[in-house]
Amino acid sequence: MIRFPRAAKIALPLALIALAAPSLSQMPSTPPGTPDKSRVTAGNYTVDATHSMIAWRVNHLGFNDYFGMFGQLGGSMTFDPANPAATKLAATIPVSKVVTVDAGLTAHLLKPGADGAKPDFFGPNAADAVFVSTKVIPGADGVSAKVEGNLTLNGVTKPATFTAKFIGAGTNFFNKAATIGFHGESTIKRSEFGLGFFAPLVADEVKLDITIAFEKK
Repeated sequence: MIRFPRAAKIALPLALIALAAPSLSQMPSTPPGTPDKSRVTAGNYTVDATHSMIAWRVNHLGFNDYFGMFGQLGGSMTFDPANPAATKLAATIPVSKVVTVDAGLTAHLLKPGADGAKPDFFGPNAADAVFVSTKVIPGADGVSAKVEGNLTLNGVTKPATFTAKFIGAGTNFFNKAATIGFHGESTIKRSEFGLGFFAPLVADEVKLDITIAFEKK
């Protein structure tokens, strides 16, 4: 059996990583995305699932807010910078992958109801939530919008509205995809979706903080 010196064992993996990744000399000196609307191109886009997520926060017993997150979003957007009001947006949120910083709390969110009863929250077979836009109202500042639509969560569909702000556009350095990024905010009442367990001690209102990127097909 051939034995490599310890230095070689360290150097070989590093060399393989270097070959697989762009060299520092190839990296751009500035981020590829900038808040320049002229860089946005019309077309059909899909969600960059790796870099898109929704954080939620809810007040606990009047003492403080705690947080959780939904990641690995899916969805699509049809967008024309010459006519932003015609934007069509659909997003899928994998509720079953909800995470919090506490394992017990995460488990409670996905826990089945006792003896066949209704779960306190999502339960173990939580279906994906889906938002589909019905109207986009561009803001006077040219970089924000109000997005109205229908949110289906926990088997219940209700109207929902969020505010969106354009953050940046450009060509992704790694996959060469034209990309647009937004931040968004919304507030929903969980009781309207059959998730009102322990309200109002745990607040009924849930604040959503959305960060989402779309890549052109």
